[in-house]
Amino acid sequence: MKVTYIFIKKNMMPIAIGIVYLWFGALKFFPDISPAEDLAKTTIHELTFGLIPSDITILLLAFWEITIGILLILNVYKRMIYWAAIIHITLTFTPWLFFPSEVFQNNYFQLTLLGQYIAKNIVILAALAVLLKEEKTKEASVITQREMM
Repeated sequence: MKVTYIFIKKNMMPIAIGIVYLWFGALKFFPDISPAEDLAKTTIHELTFGLIPSDITILLLAFWEITIGILLILNVYKRMIYWAAIIHITLTFTPWLFFPSEVFQNNYFQLTLLGQYIAKNIVILAALAVLLKEEKTKEASVITQREMM
């Protein structure tokens, strides 16, 4: 049982999250395909104070998401990519602050489809936190073993 859990945590979680990133990132390369494209453009416009044209920011976002996806699937540069993904996922919650009418309907307990699209990121954020913690623990263990030699 423990072996199965370790295999899933170390291999399947990064691959599953990577597939989601790859898929959602790829959609952003094609105009009007991603259901969150307009919200992403508007949010990035607010975050960058409108200094970068939205057509460029959506391509940069697509590139960022695809890069995260590929590196998660390949299981390389783990610590760096976990942090990049955590930063990205955290930023996906900013529409809740900037555009609550796009995320909630009628009251703050009823999410719109876009709100649900964002809310599912809580699960991805939790999984990334577990993976990052595991990676930090592994690195600390390696350092301790080197010091003992």
